[in-house]
Amino acid sequence: MQPWLMRPAVLRIVYPLMIGVMLTALWQALVTGLDLPPYLVPSPLRVAQSLAEGWAVLGGALLATLQVTLMAFALAVVVGVGISFLFVQSERIEMALFPYAVLLQVTPIVAVAPLIIIWVKEPVPAMTLCAALVALFPVISNTTLGLRSVDPDLLAYFRLQRASRWQQLMRLRVPSALPYFFGGLRISSGLALIGAVVAEFVAGTGGLGAGLAYQILQAGFQLDIPRMFAALLLITAAGVALFAAMSWLSRRALAPWHASEQR
Repeated sequence: MQPWLMRPAVLRIVYPLMIGVMLTALWQALVTGLDLPPYLVPSPLRVAQSLAEGWAVLGGALLATLQVTLMAFALAVVVGVGISFLFVQSERIEMALFPYAVLLQVTPIVAVAPLIIIWVKEPVPAMTLCAALVALFPVISNTTLGLRSVDPDLLAYFRLQRASRWQQLMRLRVPSALPYFFGGLRISSGLALIGAVVAEFVAGTGGLGAGLAYQILQAGFQLDIPRMFAALLLITAAGVALFAAMSWLSRRALAPWHASEQR
């Protein structure tokens, strides 16, 4: 039997952790050796201390940011898949509407977010909508590509058997699109987090429901750089966790039958 330390699932965790430990040790050594002041570059130990001391506030801020992120991600998935289903049913509809989907990708959310926050008024729904707009395009693009990427012979066979559009969609196009769909989820989940943080910066909401972006702004105003690094660390950890969750979901769904997840 293969030793458990050499299993692919374990190595996916061990290798990044080894690199992370080495980079953290190098960071600590450079800060200590160059005697850098904490208001410029804090050491990892100082960041960990700030994270532990401010966890009561930073932990709540993390939950607030994740709430907006997950709601925006769910909204982007539902709307993106629905639009993709519409596109694949009519090439004319796709040609007419797909350029407007591209606008979501190329329009800076920083420029649009103030308008959305003014129009919606309620902070959480407004930030959720902003983040969903950022996360929407990868779902539309990847899912549409997957729904279009079916075997022509299989499509001809389905038509020969007089399969309805619904049967072609659910029994042929959707299974073929799943690898593309999960690839879009990996991208979209990270973009939802980025959109949530940017929306929080623009909204500038404070108080008990404030997210990590507000904590970064407050730390910057107070020149509390270790606390700023601690908030950034939580954002990074949340992004990695979202990507890992989407990768795990992809392996669970595709490993039994698709080559992209088979080892």
